[in-house]
Amino acid sequence: MEKPENNQGANRPSAACGTGKGALPGYCAPLAFPYIPVQDENPVRYSRMEALQTGTLFPGLDLPFKAAIRAKTKMANTALVELMALDFAIDELGLYLVTHADDQEVLRLYWSYIKLAQEGREKYQKMYGPLLQTDLTPEDGYAWLKDPWPWEVGGND
Repeated sequence: MEKPENNQGANRPSAACGTGKGALPGYCAPLAFPYIPVQDENPVRYSRMEALQTGTLFPGLDLPFKAAIRAKTKMANTALVELMALDFAIDELGLYLVTHADDQEVLRLYWSYIKLAQEGREKYQKMYGPLLQTDLTPEDGYAWLKDPWPWEVGGND
């Protein structure tokens, strides 16, 4: 069979390459089959901070290569990082609840994290200023933050 000139193989049957043959970019690239395990009711969960660092709230969805990344990405326990961890956990729990809407324990945890995040955001904004542009009020004008920013030295003491 003749190799296509444009190297995209639009008119070539995929069986011509054979199983697992080919390289990217080019023609005959192998397909990937993603797998996501089904979660049981009330699955084990990471803490908010560990979930933020691993990229999932649920150890059952943890990917093997993430352990190496986790070891290199320790985050300081600051008010801003705690809010990020809460928001991450809220997103993860919300995704879980899409497929497990009857899980009352997770639903209670979801609402408690939302409450914690709201309280934490209020406290943070009183100390450091708005987190989002939409948190500004007309009385604030457009004074986004007064120096230093939270990630700068002395900004999140």
